[in-house]
Amino acid sequence: MKDRTNSRIINDYTRGNMAKQMLAFSLPFMISNSLQVLYSVVDMVVVGNVMGGAGLSAVSTASMVMNFLTMICVGLATGAQVLISQIVGSGAKERLSPTIGTEFTLSLAVALILTAVTFIFQTPVLDMLQTPEESYGFARDYLLICAGGLVFTYGYNVVSAVLRGMGNSKQPCIFIVIAAIVNLILDVVFVLFLGMGVAGAALATVAGQAVSLIWSLVYLVRRKEEFGFDFKPKSFVPEKKALAALTRLGVPFALRSAAVNVSMIFVTSMVNGVSLEASAVYGIGLKVDDVVNKISMGVNYSVSTIVGQNFAAGNFSRVKKSVYWGWLYAFAVYAAFTVVYLTNIYGMFRIFTSDESVLSLAPVFVSALVWCFPAMIIMRGTNGFIQGIGNTTLSLVFSLLDGLVLRIGLTWLLGIVCDLGLFGFFLGFGLATYGTALPGMIYFFSGVWKKRKALQSKSAA
Repeated sequence: MKDRTNSRIINDYTRGNMAKQMLAFSLPFMISNSLQVLYSVVDMVVVGNVMGGAGLSAVSTASMVMNFLTMICVGLATGAQVLISQIVGSGAKERLSPTIGTEFTLSLAVALILTAVTFIFQTPVLDMLQTPEESYGFARDYLLICAGGLVFTYGYNVVSAVLRGMGNSKQPCIFIVIAAIVNLILDVVFVLFLGMGVAGAALATVAGQAVSLIWSLVYLVRRKEEFGFDFKPKSFVPEKKALAALTRLGVPFALRSAAVNVSMIFVTSMVNGVSLEASAVYGIGLKVDDVVNKISMGVNYSVSTIVGQNFAAGNFSRVKKSVYWGWLYAFAVYAAFTVVYLTNIYGMFRIFTSDESVLSLAPVFVSALVWCFPAMIIMRGTNGFIQGIGNTTLSLVFSLLDGLVLRIGLTWLLGIVCDLGLFGFFLGFGLATYGTALPGMIYFFSGVWKKRKALQSKSAA
C-alpha cells in the first residue's frame, strides 16, 4: 500500500491548518448527510401528499424502528472509524486490511440477524409503538421491505465509516448522492405513477441504498492498493485481534445508539397514543430536525477522526483545537437553522402535508425542541472527541443517562405528571440531550483524558 501521505484515499490530519482541514473534511459529510436525510424526507413528502396523515404516520412509525436497527450498525461502524483513525495516526498501515475485513464480516452477520428478528417480531413491535389503526398495514409494509434491505444499509455505513477513519469525506458524499438520486426517481415512479403507496417508497429507499453500496464497492476494488484491502475471500475471515478491538469499541457504541433510540421509540409510543395528527406532526418534525442534526454530524465525524489521529500521535494540543473548531462550526450550523426554523414554521411542515389539523400542531413541536439546540452544539464537539480517544465506556454511560434515564423520565414527567401533554412530550425529548452535553464538556475541560492510552500508538506500530 502506498504511503498515507501520497494516497488519494487516506489523509493525514496530524499536521496542517486545523480550521481549513476540519472545514474541508466536514463539508462533504454535511452534504452527504443532508442527502441521506433526503431518503426519508422524500418518502414522507411523496407519501404525505398522496396518502395523507395515515401514510405519514406509517412512514414515521416504521422509520423509527429502522432508525433503531440502523443506529446499531452506525455504532459498530463508529468503532471501526475510531480504530482506523488511530491506525492511520500511528502509521501502523499493516493493521488496515485485517481491521477492514473483520468489520465487513461482523456487520454483515449483525445485519442478517437483525433482519430475521424484525421479520419474526414485526407485530409485537408495531403494537408496542401504538401504531394507529389507520396506518398499521402501511407501517408493516414499509418496515418489512426496509428490513429486507438492511444488509445494503449496513454495507454502506461500513464503507463510509472506514473512509471517515482514513480522513476521506469526498467519496462517501458521492456514494450518497447516487443513492439519493435513485431514491428520488423511484419514489416518483413507484408512488405517483405506479400507485404502490408506502410499499413503493420503501422499495425506492432500499434500491437507492443497494446502488450506493454497489457503486462504493466497485470504486474501492479498483483502488484496493490505496484502500489497503484486496477484497479476496480469505481477507474477510475475521482476525481475532481485529475482532477483539472492533468488538471492544463497536459494541459499546452500538449499545449507546440503541439506548438513545429505545428512548425515542418510547416517546413515539406516547405521541402515537395521543392522536393520528400528533403522530404525523411528530414524524414531520423529526424529519425537519434531522436535517440540521445530520448536517452538523459532519462536524462530529471530522472531530472524531482528527482527534483519533492526533491522540494516537500524542499531539494533545491539536486534539483540543479540533474540539474548539468543532464547537464553532456546529454553532454556525445551528444558528442558521434556528433562524430558518423559527421564521418559517408552517412553510417547512407544509412541504409534507396540507392537512390543517396536522399543521396546527407544528408550533407545539418547534417551540419545545429548539431548547435542545445549545446542547447539540456542545455534543458535536465533545461526542466526536470522546469517540476519537476511544472512551467507549464514558460514551455509553452518557448515552444511557440521556436516553434511558432523562429522555424517558423527562417525557413522562413533563407530559404526564406535569400534565403538559404533547408539548411536554416534545420538551422532555429535547431537554434530555443536556444529559450528554454537560458531562461531556466537563470531562473535556478536566484534562484527565490525557492519561488514557491510545488503542493504536506509535510505540505499537
